[in-house]
Amino acid sequence: MTSSKPALQSAPQMTDDSYLLEVNNLKMHFPITEGVFARIKGYTKAADDVSFHIRQGETLGLVGESGCGKTTVGRCVVRAYIPTAGEILYRRADGAVVDLAKVQGKELQPYRKDIRLIFQDPYASLNPRMTVFELISEVLAVNHMGTHAEMVERVESLLKRVGMRPEFMQRYPHAFSGGERQRISIARALITKPRLVVCDEAVSALDVSIRAQILNLLEELQADFNLTYLFISHDLSVIRHICDDVVVMYVGQVVEIAKSMELFINPRHPYTEALMSAIPVTNPKARDAGVRIRLEGEIADPSNPPTGCYFHPRCRYAKERCKIEKPALRDLGDNHYVACHFSEELKLAHVRMVD
Repeated sequence: MTSSKPALQSAPQMTDDSYLLEVNNLKMHFPITEGVFARIKGYTKAADDVSFHIRQGETLGLVGESGCGKTTVGRCVVRAYIPTAGEILYRRADGAVVDLAKVQGKELQPYRKDIRLIFQDPYASLNPRMTVFELISEVLAVNHMGTHAEMVERVESLLKRVGMRPEFMQRYPHAFSGGERQRISIARALITKPRLVVCDEAVSALDVSIRAQILNLLEELQADFNLTYLFISHDLSVIRHICDDVVVMYVGQVVEIAKSMELFINPRHPYTEALMSAIPVTNPKARDAGVRIRLEGEIADPSNPPTGCYFHPRCRYAKERCKIEKPALRDLGDNHYVACHFSEELKLAHVRMVD
């Protein structure tokens, strides 16, 4: 009898050498339980077959309504969640590619430094019992990254870079405004010199004037430190300002992917058109169609989605085929991907790019 050796698994490969992150067919399904024995009666498909990529030094926007699954995708990328299925391919500094979806336990520790998260709410994400220095340097202490003097020097330098005074290090979060707290959160995320930063609604809780300052700061930091951003937002006006590429999500699925400029002048999915109609426009001449598209009905239940296209119950262009057949994400040319049966036929309103 001859013994057969198990086949060696080949190292994961990315589609393009310029990619820093490539997400393939990502699924995150949360079980729905009932009874004292927590019997599983179904699943909430928060992310269902999501795929995209981000090039080194660029910003990818992930946009959609609340509940569409964009934050879930971000937390899978930083491995706060263990994905149900799919690949999260990450290119390390040495060029090797690793599938973060399969990395477990202590093996994740090096990637905790490389991939960092900026939370939405600066009031809730900072421990009120810790000083600014403790908040920012905590990750350095946990990972034994330098002496106390080195950590102090590093925190001082980074605080200056984000527009804060070094003498604020011994103050507590309650002493700062929302914009200042978010600058502290940014410093905390960058203290380990990461390569990829996931910004989860990083400016949505801020005043409009402060929001512009933080967005400009993020762009400056990206240029200075060669950062790559996954920028999660429900606000397309913010996405247009900062992102190179945009992924539009609806009920856990990707419905459109395009370059930022291309998406705004040539949307090809009815859901993207509806999102764009909600962008406030100060100049009435800046939009071809000034009619606000109000979607009828409620967003689909991710635990019990409709058949066919998930968007068809709310789509004003829906036909019988949309109720039966699920549309595939197709390349319409120039890397513009759309999941709609009739995207070539539709004449959708867009936002005119006027200064």
